[in-house]
Amino acid sequence: MDRKAKIVATIGPSCQDEAMLTRLIEAGMDVARLNFSHGSHEDHAKWIASIRMLSKKLNKPITILQDLQGPKMRVGWLPKEGILLKAGQTVQLVSVEQAPAADYPLNNGDSIVIPLEIPDFSNSLRIGKRILLDDGNLELVITAVKSGEVDTQVVLGGLLTSHKGINFPGIHLDIPGFTEKDAGDLAFGLQQGIDVLAISFVRTAQDIEKVRRKIMELAPDKQSLPIIAKLELPEAIENIHEIIQVVDGVMVARGDLAVETSPAQVPVLQKEIIQLANRYAKTVITATQMLDSMIHNPRPTRAEASDVANAIFDGTDAVMLSGETASGSYPLESVQMMAQIVDEAESHYNEWGCVNAIPDEPNRDDAISMTRAARELAHDRNVSAIAVFTQTGKTALLMSKARPQVPILAFTPDPVTFNRMGLYWGVTSFLVPFAHTVEGMISIVEAGILASSPIQPGQQVIVLYGFPIGTYRPPNIALLHTINENKDTAS
Repeated sequence: MDRKAKIVATIGPSCQDEAMLTRLIEAGMDVARLNFSHGSHEDHAKWIASIRMLSKKLNKPITILQDLQGPKMRVGWLPKEGILLKAGQTVQLVSVEQAPAADYPLNNGDSIVIPLEIPDFSNSLRIGKRILLDDGNLELVITAVKSGEVDTQVVLGGLLTSHKGINFPGIHLDIPGFTEKDAGDLAFGLQQGIDVLAISFVRTAQDIEKVRRKIMELAPDKQSLPIIAKLELPEAIENIHEIIQVVDGVMVARGDLAVETSPAQVPVLQKEIIQLANRYAKTVITATQMLDSMIHNPRPTRAEASDVANAIFDGTDAVMLSGETASGSYPLESVQMMAQIVDEAESHYNEWGCVNAIPDEPNRDDAISMTRAARELAHDRNVSAIAVFTQTGKTALLMSKARPQVPILAFTPDPVTFNRMGLYWGVTSFLVPFAHTVEGMISIVEAGILASSPIQPGQQVIVLYGFPIGTYRPPNIALLHTINENKDTAS
């Protein structure tokens, strides 16, 4: 069977050469994620050029996802070997902006002074609140707050090294979510022609609108660029209904989400987010540590395999690999294993998946009704595929969200739309000439199907399109068509 859920692979040192990128695409990579927390613009430009070239060479659309860093909340420079924090020890935290020339960590009596790369962080902190370091592996509790510095006591100790991440659960830091670095990276990404944008540390719908205004300022012709909100903070969960209205998709960023809330809450939050995204016809990516052990091992744990399968059963559109492909020892094996797990899970989707659990979008429109009708007709007539004609990709996305049991073949004359649809569940995209008549459209469908699918003459497909042909309008016709019907009749 053809895999429907898409695979997002993060590009990095482990897969940066063309030979490995080729093998990743052939193994099943659908989306290339560029993490702008790492790498230079020169690095990213080289990767984008390679991906575009290989996509054309292999005749497979690869969606390029730019992932902005967001505010940098990290520990500053520490000795190369790191420092060992012990339970009960006193640690003083200071901003590097206040004493940038200091050689940290400093011994200050019985306490250790550690720099943080966060400006004015002390203003928002309160005694008794927790501070987590290194993805929650180390924990401090605040004992005193002074101007520009915070005294803490170590609750969970361990080795701390430079630039590890910091989380402040239950604390709202007054730090802009969209930084000057993000603005510069966005300008670069727009110039490079990225397909999708992911925004880190989203808190409110206003965070999304701010980025949209920046896109309008930088490149008005790219105002339709899809935006993915990374859901990492409790505030994002609290405001999820407002956020989902103004984005094109969401990412279940389970790493920071687990640290900011609780690991016990993440499985439930994942299901709720996926269901809500499907309800509103928004793309949803499940991310973080899906096959994390494969960074160092050629096989995943059984728990990781179950995790990926359950994300598929939950109804996610895509599953993501991070360090597994960017910096791990087994990037190719990670993509291959992800594809195998997804294939196996999808073969049992009717038994365990949320097949009938995807409710209609609250603000139902004609396009949604047509895609639901096409799905029912496909199942009733046992057709081989649903073909959609789309200018922007919206019809393909809505058809994807209807979750038909047959392949979705999306035909577009727009190269930008062609690349973006690589992220859509169950969709295979075709870049084709513009059709001016129904007959021309049918010819395009037949040529594409017969050249690249197992569908044979005499089998039926549904063609979903807007009439009159050539107008920018939602689909209003679902045509039941038999492949090569006229040729068969003439013979």
